[in-house]
Amino acid sequence: QVQLVESGGGLVQAGGSLRLSCAASGGTFSNYGMGWFRQAPGKDREFVATITGNGGSTYYANSVKGRFTISRDNTKNTVYLQMNSLKPEDTAVYLCAAAPYVGIIRTRSLYDYWGQGTQVTVSS
Repeated sequence: QVQLVESGGGLVQAGGSLRLSCAASGGTFSNYGMGWFRQAPGKDREFVATITGNGGSTYYANSVKGRFTISRDNTKNTVYLQMNSLKPEDTAVYLCAAAPYVGIIRTRSLYDYWGQGTQVTVSS
């Protein structure tokens, strides 16, 4: 069983930056592909970014490409999401997730473990 705890959310003005962290426990971290998703009020949960188990490959949603960067530190069992040039439409609860595969995983249903989420609010 893998437990995930996100942190780093908050209120920021448009154009600002935030760095989210997700600490994992209960499994061999490098055996899991990790992803970030987000869910705004009244909307479906959407894919944001994913990273392979060894951190060698990443993939992003078009809406965040060039602004967000996903990374991981397998020595600290932590995955990060650096968010720059934030826009009001980035406002959402951000959740990290773990999938028992080491590759690029964009499909929400393949993620077995989820954190509780951290709120990101971008003011205009």
